[in-house]
Amino acid sequence: MLDTIGHYVTLTADFLCGYPLFILLIGGGFFLFFYSGMVSVRRLPDALRELRNKQSRQAGSQISSVQALASVVAATVGMGNIAGVAIALVMGGPGAIFWMWVSALVGMSTKFHEGVLTTRFKSSTPDGRPAGGTMHIIDRAMGPGWHWLAVTFAVAGMLGTLCIMNANQLTEALMTTFTTPEWLASNPLAGGISAITGWDRHTSFRLVIGLAIALTVTAVVIGGIRRIARVATWLVPFMVGLYFVLVAYIIATNIADVPAVFRSIFAEAFNLRAGWGALAGIAIIGARRAALVNDAGVGTATIMHGASSNTEPVREGLIAMLGPSIDSGIVCTLTALAILLCGDLQGVEGIKGLEVAMRAFGKAIPLGEYMLMVIVLCFALSSMFSYSFYGNRCAAYLFGEEKARYYTWFFIATLVIFAVMPLGVAVGFCDLFYALMAFPTMVTLLMLRREVKRLTTSDTHRSPAHAD
Repeated sequence: MLDTIGHYVTLTADFLCGYPLFILLIGGGFFLFFYSGMVSVRRLPDALRELRNKQSRQAGSQISSVQALASVVAATVGMGNIAGVAIALVMGGPGAIFWMWVSALVGMSTKFHEGVLTTRFKSSTPDGRPAGGTMHIIDRAMGPGWHWLAVTFAVAGMLGTLCIMNANQLTEALMTTFTTPEWLASNPLAGGISAITGWDRHTSFRLVIGLAIALTVTAVVIGGIRRIARVATWLVPFMVGLYFVLVAYIIATNIADVPAVFRSIFAEAFNLRAGWGALAGIAIIGARRAALVNDAGVGTATIMHGASSNTEPVREGLIAMLGPSIDSGIVCTLTALAILLCGDLQGVEGIKGLEVAMRAFGKAIPLGEYMLMVIVLCFALSSMFSYSFYGNRCAAYLFGEEKARYYTWFFIATLVIFAVMPLGVAVGFCDLFYALMAFPTMVTLLMLRREVKRLTTSDTHRSPAHAD
């Protein structure tokens, strides 16, 4: 039954996440990039200055703009930056990474539009806390005739932020690193659960890991957005910094091969030996995986940045656009370099994510797979913390604040379910709901692009560096 459902979900996801999503995210992103006067390049210095701006760090009764960015990055710098990049390399080769870079560049412009609009049209909860998101933008800027589109986003947001891939791939990583078939065969806990459920020992122990993940996430998310933001603010620099150190070691010890790696990325990105169809396929694979990594145009960032205490749309947009440069621009490149330098992409059967990356790090660094496991744990858990808030806000929009708390417990329960679900099915579900979030978000951004340009033009003469 599960295989049948997974088959049809995957077919639907493959269609929506093929040319339609590629044209919308990349094509629409390019249009916004040029329509905004290449804002992600032109105002990048302003965005970097905003990080040091005292006003950007003032939280008030909720969270600050910088905390919102940290929480967004905590969500996007997750399993996709390791597993997603590995999957892209397996499916599309080195050339897929180039298209992930393209997605990062245009994604910065898209995130700028998201940050501006969610701040311009943010709403508030009954107790006075700021509330934003694509659904609020649609309702407040586009009128009741578009309410159906807001509902579509909220429903997809509730389901698309269930950490399907994160729970699945974190469980895979822990199983690969710390268990063997012989150990499972003699483990009494796996044997006891197997006897109760009728599952094999491997699946039974995945259930144990899923329960442990759920308990850890519960300890953070029940504290609400302020606790999530505080954890993200110290966790993100730690995990990105540690990852950079590991990959820097791999690069330093394989420095002679680095030029060849970059040549392969650019050469394979435009490789026409197999025809235009193959080139388009590689581009779609890179963009599709990038959509799961940086979330630009998907709409999740509108929820987090809409919850910040900032009331200046352009300033929030500048902060928001830094997200893709960190996750797709820096972290994904680090992963790609490590795998292309030390990994083995030949003979990989099926969709493999973390397994490929773990082998590469284990080969390059003594005990590398265990050090990567620490980073993977941080990446995955940080995503789960922020994603729980995204889904909670979508549930609050649909059912009200009082009932939204039930969603949080539902979210926690699904972590256990997706820990034991086959990866192919998990990827299909994840892609499908992301597509259903992206379509309403990108339509909204494109329709309201003139409002963003108006606000940006009026803000041009204000220097963010002195907005204290």
